[in-house]
Amino acid sequence: MSVAETTETRPPSEVEPERPAGPPATRPGWRGKLAAVAAVLGGTALIAVHAALYGHWMIDDAAITFAYSRNVADGFGPVLQPGAAPVEGYSNPTWMILLALGKLVGLFDHGTLFGVSDQILFPKALALACCAGILVLFYFGAKVLSRRPALITFVAGAALAAIPSFVIWCFSGLENSFYALTVAALAVVIVRATHSGRLLDTQVALGTGLIAVLAALTRPDGIIYAGAYPIVLLLFLKRDLLGRSVRAAVVSVAAFAVPFGAYMIFRWFEFGRLVPNTAVAKGQEPPTVEDLARPGEIVSYVGWLIVAVAVACLVLLMVRPSRLRTGLIALMVPFGLTVVAYIVLEFDWMGQLRFATPVWTLGAFGGAIVVVEALAAARLRGRIVLACLLVVALVSSVSGLYDQGTSYRANVKTAFCIVAERDARTINGLADILKLPDSAQVGLIDLGGTSLGSRLRVLDLAGLGDKQVADYLHESDVTGVRNLVFTKAKPELITFIGSWIATLGFDQDPRFEREYATIFVNPPIGNLTVDSRNWVSYHVRRDLVDDAKLAELKAYTQKTLPPLLELNKGAGLRGCANVQPGFKAAA
Repeated sequence: MSVAETTETRPPSEVEPERPAGPPATRPGWRGKLAAVAAVLGGTALIAVHAALYGHWMIDDAAITFAYSRNVADGFGPVLQPGAAPVEGYSNPTWMILLALGKLVGLFDHGTLFGVSDQILFPKALALACCAGILVLFYFGAKVLSRRPALITFVAGAALAAIPSFVIWCFSGLENSFYALTVAALAVVIVRATHSGRLLDTQVALGTGLIAVLAALTRPDGIIYAGAYPIVLLLFLKRDLLGRSVRAAVVSVAAFAVPFGAYMIFRWFEFGRLVPNTAVAKGQEPPTVEDLARPGEIVSYVGWLIVAVAVACLVLLMVRPSRLRTGLIALMVPFGLTVVAYIVLEFDWMGQLRFATPVWTLGAFGGAIVVVEALAAARLRGRIVLACLLVVALVSSVSGLYDQGTSYRANVKTAFCIVAERDARTINGLADILKLPDSAQVGLIDLGGTSLGSRLRVLDLAGLGDKQVADYLHESDVTGVRNLVFTKAKPELITFIGSWIATLGFDQDPRFEREYATIFVNPPIGNLTVDSRNWVSYHVRRDLVDDAKLAELKAYTQKTLPPLLELNKGAGLRGCANVQPGFKAAA
């Protein structure tokens, strides 16, 4: 059999096409290892420095998951509060379990670590560990494609550190960092398997399926990554390998479907839904034709010029067959899926392209590869031209990214500590004055910090933690929400934030004025984008108070709330004490 015939019977990943450079190799010995460690640590340090600019801020929605992780660790099950009905008010089971494990080993929800509340420090430390893990994966992925894996790793880490959207959401207390880690792991496994000719191995098929499960149980849209491995198999399919390719695809899909299916069964029997309650409340709808333009948001965020330079480098490297080209084709499959997932998801009110984290992750990795390799492959004149274009593009991009980061830092979205100190503390104080039992109920909007710190039962009027409210909001039936409040739930206290009182129609419903007395209201003033965190009101059921008791409630809020609301205007990055039921903090 001739050499030509032999290569025809091997998988594409095993065939070594003609390429302009020799086989990838790293520097031997301790220098190569030192370069790898320095690249990972250096990139991680840059990410940590950027994250430090946002102080102790974490988004309040993260604290919803904190509450579930607390109750799972304490043996109450996946509930928002001990004794509450099971409602899947979180959409990140893997992240919730990681936090619960942190609580079990005494690192989370116990008190302070190094003088900082472990409810703030542990999720951020866990996020930093995930970012370091991402860079380690980048190194091992780049190692099979380039002679410069350490340089690629550092460049990719620096790119991620420069993107406020990536850093903000990885360190927000939400699941983004672990989600990015799973997507990076999937991409690197596929790239390495494609390069080494092991794409059809059972271990690879099993690994990709199991990693996809982690992604799908970290965010609902993560289910899309179950298709990454089969798509790569299809791209590299050869007729004589059809049987093996089909078996490998079946193994990967089964490795995904069995554990994911098991969780779906658990979800149905535990929560009575096939999707998280959060997805119902938020009303995720199928994408429209207009949504196909949404990748433009990502390109605009980092700058069109830097993206154009990266694409040009990619095109130059794809012209001639090489191992690098094969690896890039494999990498573009999971990257393409990150873009598709971003298109499918609804617009997010939290801003800063929260759902783009996987796009940044694989985009930074792929961008670092093509730029470094294009510079290495170009002749002197080409290097000079490309270097000049890169400098111009980077100056333009960094300027825009700096504006994004400083703007968000000055006006962070709903901070966990603000909600805990503003609402949980106030609700507890009002409940104490009214001598309400712990079984009493408060209707509210900002759920995270309050569910952690309120000693009362919470009724989530935004629907994330309540099935009935979620169903009403999914159907845009705000009248149904009000009917639930006035005829069934009848919470002793209600608090609104921002324009929700109008969104839900309470301000126009005569029953609200008739059945509830206003204790405190801070009207919308100034820049609502900045001051919406202070646009609050508190209300008590009229049958619980007489004139004297209502005056006492008003006196309490007038004493404690204004100083805190004044602080909120410019202190969204601050921390707070560890938040436990009955939480009270200094004003």
